[in-house]
Amino acid sequence: MKQEIQQHALSLGFSAVGFASPDLAPETQAGLHDFLAGDYHGDMGWMAANADKRADPKALWPEVQSIIMVGHNYGPDFNPMEKLSHRDRGTISAYALNDDYHDVMKKRLKEMAGWIATTYACEVKIFVDTAPVMEKALAAQSGIGWQGKHTCLVSREFGSWLFLGCIFTTLPINPLPPPLPHAGEGSALGAGEGTHCGTCTKCLDICPTHAFLESGKLDARKCIAYLTIEHKGQIPLEFRKAIGNRIYGCDDCLAVCPWNKFAQASQEMAYHPRKALESPLLRDLLQLDDAAFRKLFAKSPVKRIGRNRFVRNVLVAAGNSGDASLITTITPLLQDFSPLVAEMAGWALSEITGDRPLAAD
Repeated sequence: MKQEIQQHALSLGFSAVGFASPDLAPETQAGLHDFLAGDYHGDMGWMAANADKRADPKALWPEVQSIIMVGHNYGPDFNPMEKLSHRDRGTISAYALNDDYHDVMKKRLKEMAGWIATTYACEVKIFVDTAPVMEKALAAQSGIGWQGKHTCLVSREFGSWLFLGCIFTTLPINPLPPPLPHAGEGSALGAGEGTHCGTCTKCLDICPTHAFLESGKLDARKCIAYLTIEHKGQIPLEFRKAIGNRIYGCDDCLAVCPWNKFAQASQEMAYHPRKALESPLLRDLLQLDDAAFRKLFAKSPVKRIGRNRFVRNVLVAAGNSGDASLITTITPLLQDFSPLVAEMAGWALSEITGDRPLAAD
């Protein structure tokens, strides 16, 4: 049965398949509690909401007997860090350069779940990063990979580049035994030294904002991905210079992982970069109104944060660019209807001109 399910998943285009028990390891549950208790989740209130269900799949759906985890390779055919030196252009995280993976994976998961329900006469529920589910911990328990020191999943075959989805089912499936604890495990979200990370700390050392408190423990409030995507207010002054030209997300800790030498470029066309999003000029992005923003990022995960937060991010990159030719493009934004944009426009101008009034945090 497991072989049949795996083969069907691979035939639908998924890259990896594993089976997990709905019982999360105690250290994973403790890690979640510590993460939330430390307020390391920042504005991500959805992490604290229904924390009991997040820590226990059976609390989310009491009937679940097994969890089928799938991974979908989105590996880029380029090094995302190479774009960081192009200060006149914005860098968008590799996962967001085309269609929203939630939509791509959900369609196939529905097809797979329907086949499982029909073939094995069971009930199913699917989740793609939109419910209180600890996908990374479950993926590690399923054997798809392991949680590295950067807390993200790492795979022998696909490096750091796997989207995750899951199918909860009433079908009893004998899962792999839970992985044994390793030295250093038990920190935030159950991540730690990692099964195959050894003494490597490249992912921790590369972080521009020093967001890792220790191996496997992230303070999301300092993470550039959090600051440019989840954070709703002004980006704190102390992190702006470190952001560089990253306008949506950050791939540094993923891209530097040595396991990426075995990674494969994704064959999924929906994940291949759109030409308009590969290296967009800051000048063009600063001129986006709401309609133009929605058109440019149609079907993209970037669309979720809205025009105002996005232009806020672009203004940070513009201020970091030191490009005086952007002054005429930034100046009108001082009168923008969004305080988020107007205030950051003031900071960007002060960085370029050298006239530095107090910036709002």
